[in-house]
Amino acid sequence: MRKRLGIISFFVLLFVAFIAIWGHSYRAGLEEAYIPLETNEHITAIPSETGVFKRAEFALDYANMPIDETHQRSIEDYYDNRAFHGAPPSIPHPVAIERSMGEDVCLKCHQNGGYVDKFSAYAPVTPHPEMVNCRQCHVAQKTEKVFKPNHFEKVKAPAVGVNNALTGSPPIIPHQIQMHENCLSCHAGPGAPKEIRVTHPERINCRQCHVPNNKEMTDIGTFKRANTHDMQ
Repeated sequence: MRKRLGIISFFVLLFVAFIAIWGHSYRAGLEEAYIPLETNEHITAIPSETGVFKRAEFALDYANMPIDETHQRSIEDYYDNRAFHGAPPSIPHPVAIERSMGEDVCLKCHQNGGYVDKFSAYAPVTPHPEMVNCRQCHVAQKTEKVFKPNHFEKVKAPAVGVNNALTGSPPIIPHQIQMHENCLSCHAGPGAPKEIRVTHPERINCRQCHVPNNKEMTDIGTFKRANTHDMQ
């Protein structure tokens, strides 16, 4: 009898030891896999897309804006209003104040866009409303004082609808996006050229499907100004 109790006690001790060791091993495994959560972790957005997200609240407005077929712009009008592909668009109408810079002189019409009775045209939306000194880059379309005719030739602008990687795939972005981070300004709403007006402005996060075409970018090495004088 005493021998049986001894054997039973031995197996009970083995079972208790197994449970204790297994429990310790299980808790140790959880500790190794535990990753502390940082509730105040800052999620950095893609800098080049911040403009899109800032305009996100207007996405459905763009989708719901009525389009006047007789006043909509074309991609040809879009390119004709630029000195060259990628240049800031010129101002095709008289300005309220000739030397107006700052404040909201231009943003009155171009912050959110819309039809302007005075010019019988839609005002395009600026992709960078935070830059209020508009005349720093945008010049009048017609002037007889500042610029002189020359032999400058425009770079051929990208065509529309021929840059899909595959048939049916999202079109590739054929231009640089610096200062054009707000895709909706040119691709949504009645002020957008009809050929590049997107059908789904409410999706907002454009670069989730559309990737930029960087063929125009070339590595020039370390940039050095031509008029830089070496220090003696």
